Amino acid sequence: MRTSRLLHVVEAHAEGEPGRVIVGGMPPLKGSSVFEQMQHMASHHDDIRLMMLREPRGHPALCCNVIVPPNHPDADAGFIIMEQTEYAPMSGSNTICVVTVLLETGILPMTEPVTELKLETPAGLIKVRADCQDGKVTRVTFENVPAFAVHLDQTIDVPGYGAVTVNVAWGGMFFVIGEAAQFGIEITPESGADIVRACEAMRHAAAEQLPVSHPENPELQGPTISQLTGPAPEGADAQNAVSVSTGAFNPDNPNALTGILDRSPCGTGTCARMAILHAQGHLKTGVDFVNAGPMGTTFTGRIIDTTRVGPHDAVVPTLSGQGWIYGTAQYMRDPTDPFPDGYKIGDIWGA
Repeated sequence: MRTSRLLHVVEAHAEGEPGRVIVGGMPPLKGSSVFEQMQHMASHHDDIRLMMLREPRGHPALCCNVIVPPNHPDADAGFIIMEQTEYAPMSGSNTICVVTVLLETGILPMTEPVTELKLETPAGLIKVRADCQDGKVTRVTFENVPAFAVHLDQTIDVPGYGAVTVNVAWGGMFFVIGEAAQFGIEITPESGADIVRACEAMRHAAAEQLPVSHPENPELQGPTISQLTGPAPEGADAQNAVSVSTGAFNPDNPNALTGILDRSPCGTGTCARMAILHAQGHLKTGVDFVNAGPMGTTFTGRIIDTTRVGPHDAVVPTLSGQGWIYGTAQYMRDPTDPFPDGYKIGDIWGA
């Protein structure tokens, strides 16, 4: 056996969304912050993202994370988030997976019944509380970066669908959010393909017609991710479905699949939704907001404070959910492998 790359991985999911965590085998990443380490990885080691997320080692619904040394003096660890078409600056489900792996594998010490830690993400420093029992992380709650609405109740022209009313908000990524009823869609697992088509068309239209950038880091632009909302199921306050892009949207073929359905309720999407509801006067500080995903699993959010980010009124949200480890693996790349960066085929990857 010979290999040009050997990565040590723990497999985990948060409320259904898979978030692979690389715990060993990474090359050194340069930078004075995790954001700069992310940029260095994107420029010099993007082959690792492709290797881990594409077939034969990955699949369209998979996310991946890299544990890195933190630069912030208060941080216990850092991590970089990788998705199919981008390096996300923040992700709720991936944060939950990373915390679960850090504590349950002993990379960081676990204290029962509560472990408190701080993690450096590309979006900034976050505070984390992990409820723990018998060596298991039973709940992860973290204070996210401030979330804020940028555009409220704006009408855009969506290829293949016409005029649609949307909101755009930051929750750790820039989301464009619209009601599923506008597209004639119900949020169910069976509607996954229809949800993805509508979401990706909406995202493409919003990126052209409502472009945004973060006032504190203009390199964070969007919207790069999209969300449909629907009536709340029993036991929840709301329901959503988020599409994570897997390719470039083609406006000449709006029916082509260029994304995958987030299996979880999406943590950053939940925070962006809370920022919009607060701006509209529908969600108060200190109230739990239970958000269900397409499979019925839930994340619980709460606005704990208000602040400002540049010119925008913002909220400080917390988010909680649970993660589970389901395997460990070593992934390698033979130097003679004809697919060193993996591949995508249209039967499950779309166009």
